[in-house]
Amino acid sequence: MKIKSLVLGGVLTGCLLAGSSMGSCMELSLENAVELALKNNPDVLITQLGEETARASLRQARGKNSFSWKASSTFSRSESDSKDWENGNSNKLSVSLPLYSGGANQNGIRSGELGVDIARLETERKWETTRLAVIQAYYDTLEAQKKIAVYQDTVDKYQQHLTNVEQLYGAGSKAKIDVLRSQVELSNAQQELIKGKNTYDNNLSTLRNLICTDSGEPLVLTDDFAYLPFEGGVDECLTYAMENRKDLLADGYKLQQKELAVSTARADYAPTVDLSLGAGWSKQVLPDGDNHEYSASIGVSWNIFDSGITQGKVDAAQAELKIARATLARDKNDVDLAVRKDYNSMREAEERFNSTQAAVKQAEEDFFIAQEKYKAGEGIMLDIIDAQEALSTARHNYISAQYDYARYKAALESDMGMAVEYALR
Repeated sequence: MKIKSLVLGGVLTGCLLAGSSMGSCMELSLENAVELALKNNPDVLITQLGEETARASLRQARGKNSFSWKASSTFSRSESDSKDWENGNSNKLSVSLPLYSGGANQNGIRSGELGVDIARLETERKWETTRLAVIQAYYDTLEAQKKIAVYQDTVDKYQQHLTNVEQLYGAGSKAKIDVLRSQVELSNAQQELIKGKNTYDNNLSTLRNLICTDSGEPLVLTDDFAYLPFEGGVDECLTYAMENRKDLLADGYKLQQKELAVSTARADYAPTVDLSLGAGWSKQVLPDGDNHEYSASIGVSWNIFDSGITQGKVDAAQAELKIARATLARDKNDVDLAVRKDYNSMREAEERFNSTQAAVKQAEEDFFIAQEKYKAGEGIMLDIIDAQEALSTARHNYISAQYDYARYKAALESDMGMAVEYALR
């Protein structure tokens, strides 16, 4: 995503909010914030380590269907009837290979391969959700910063108005009640400014937590909202999501694993066949022509009756298969709902963004008129309060619409499973 840079004034405001000079501020773009989170966030690392676990499980499954070598050596010392001690040792080397397992070993290998794919998809999905969380936190912080400016402007206007009212009261042209009401409105505006600054601090802390940076280091966000139209309708978004959501693809692989698990459980009804080769010797380090024993055998094992244990395994595996199918259907429904809601919310924010821009200009003009009428003695205190409240509301609505659009657009992209172009391997 291409983001336009903030003007210098925005950077200076961020430095002031951070309580530091501009030279010592760490400047952070949205792209860099996402990159830092994907590198440093512990949740991303934990998910990636799941890939190592999956690959290790696959190696175990492949080894179970291959050669198995065993070596043993025994040393003994015994006393005979003549009271003499006699030393002895025996050595054995054997190798075994499963020839037939009823498909259980092959199913294990295939399930392990699916497990590796699942772990990879889970990592990619974690990248997507982490990217979304960073974008939302980044825009939350920018929105709070912009609103602080609105709160501060409201405080400044009420302070200026209070000064004017006190002067008019001193001249005898305004009543004491106007002074008192102006003081109350100024106090209320100051309260909103205090809360706005706290919201900014909390949002910035959330962003720091995601990207794992030092909480004491001043941070300035160098990107700002840029309107980028979203092309495509909701049906296109849904089609793309069903084909590309990593968690849905992972659900499909998990369903295949459960199908293999049913086949593996049924394999206990079939016999198993193993090939074994062995060599043994005693009283010396290596075998020779006079002291050795070689063996070769094919063993067949068949569990004829196990009191329903195998059937119980089959029933349990079939139940797990049904759960996997239901889980896939549920997750598809959840994705469908998320895409629709975020798409609709994005379009709604887009409409608000386009309509509130004009409302701000109208509210500014209305406030100016109310202020001048009051100074001329033609207006009342309530006109000033109503006009200031309308102006503040219009400005907040305009700011919220911008960042709501940006956040919902990012959420929709995440819902659709748009890949994060980031290589950690």
